[in-house]
Amino acid sequence: MSNQQTTINFSSDASDDTKGNAGLQLQKPLVFIDLETTGVNITADRIIEIAMVKVKPDGTKEVKRKLINPEMPIPEAAIAVHGITNEMVKDAPTFKQLANEIAQFIQGCDLSGYNSNRFDIPMLAESFLRVGIDWNPGASRLVDVQKIFHQMEQRTLSAAYKFYCNKILEGAHSAEVDASATWEILQAQLTRYPQLGNTVDTVLAVIGEEKIVDYARRMVFENGIEVFNFGKYKGRSVEEVLKAEPQYYDWMMKGDFALHTKQKLTEILNRALLKKK
Repeated sequence: MSNQQTTINFSSDASDDTKGNAGLQLQKPLVFIDLETTGVNITADRIIEIAMVKVKPDGTKEVKRKLINPEMPIPEAAIAVHGITNEMVKDAPTFKQLANEIAQFIQGCDLSGYNSNRFDIPMLAESFLRVGIDWNPGASRLVDVQKIFHQMEQRTLSAAYKFYCNKILEGAHSAEVDASATWEILQAQLTRYPQLGNTVDTVLAVIGEEKIVDYARRMVFENGIEVFNFGKYKGRSVEEVLKAEPQYYDWMMKGDFALHTKQKLTEILNRALLKKK
C-alpha cells in the first residue's frame, strides 16, 4: 500500500459482474464508506484512511480513496490490523485539508457500510466537527450492511463475503477492499432475501431504521423523547434533567464526550430555553 492519494473513476462495462444495480433500484447515489483509524475511540482516535465507493442510479461506480495524516502516532496494535504505518502517512494530507473534498463527494447521497452506523459514520461526523464543518447526514438514509447480516446470519465481514458471494476476501482491512466487498454483499443479500425489496426504503423497512440522537449513543430516543443512555440519569428525559440540574450540562460540556454529543446536548438545551419564552 503506498502513501499516494488516489481517485479512481470508472463505469461498469458488459464484462463487469457488478454492472447495473443488481436489483437495487437507487433514487440517488449510495456511498459505501470504510475507514481505517488509529483505534476505535471516536473522540480520541483519528482517521488514517478513507475509501468511498459511490454507486450511482445508472449502475456506474466512482471510487475515492485517501490516506490521511492523523497528526498523532499510529499504535502498533492498529498497524497490526490494517498495515498502515506512520511512515506511509507522514506526507499525506490531514483530514482538515481533505474535509471539503470528502463532504462534496458524499453530498446528496445515501450512505452505507459495514458497522457504519456505529463506527464509520460517527467517526466521520466527529472528524468533520473537529475541523469546524457541521456535517449532518440527516437527509441521507443509512444502510448498515452488518445489521442485515447480523439479523439474518450472525457473521463477520470476511465470513459474510464468503457466505453471500462465495469468495475469499483478499486484503481485508484495506479500506477500499472492505468498502467494495460490502457493496457486493448488499447485492447478494437482495437476491437471497427477497423480502428486503430493491430500494433503500424497502431495505430499511425490513431491518429497521435507527433514529439517532448522537452517534456515540449517550442519548437515545424512547417514545420520541431524548433520554440519557448512561450514568445516574439513564432513562431520564434529557430536557427534564437539564432543566432540573443545569450543572449537568456544564459537566458534560467539559467532559470527555464526543463533539457530536455536545452539539446535540446544546440543541436540546436551547430548545428547552426557547420553550420558556
